[in-house]
Amino acid sequence: MQKNLPHICPSCSSVLMVKSLVCEHCQTEVSGLFSMPILAGFTAKEQDFIIEFVKSSGSLKVMAQKLGLSYPTVRNLLDDLIQKIETTQANSKTNLK
Repeated sequence: MQKNLPHICPSCSSVLMVKSLVCEHCQTEVSGLFSMPILAGFTAKEQDFIIEFVKSSGSLKVMAQKLGLSYPTVRNLLDDLIQKIETTQANSKTNLK
């Protein structure tokens, strides 16, 4: 079973930050306070959509065929993801101030 990386604090609902990274090969550890990539906050289904969209060279027509959905439905899915990205970016800029 694959575990998903949590991105929201279960206590206060704030965005979580990464504190350390470890190399499994040589055990090197890097510590600090790092922002998570924007896509880490997306569901696995949303991430899969984005990966398939890129692999389809950004073609909504190809995506509609792959997913067995209509072109307008796929367009709406993409618009929802765009809105989520814009909201996340706006919130991260607000948190930096």
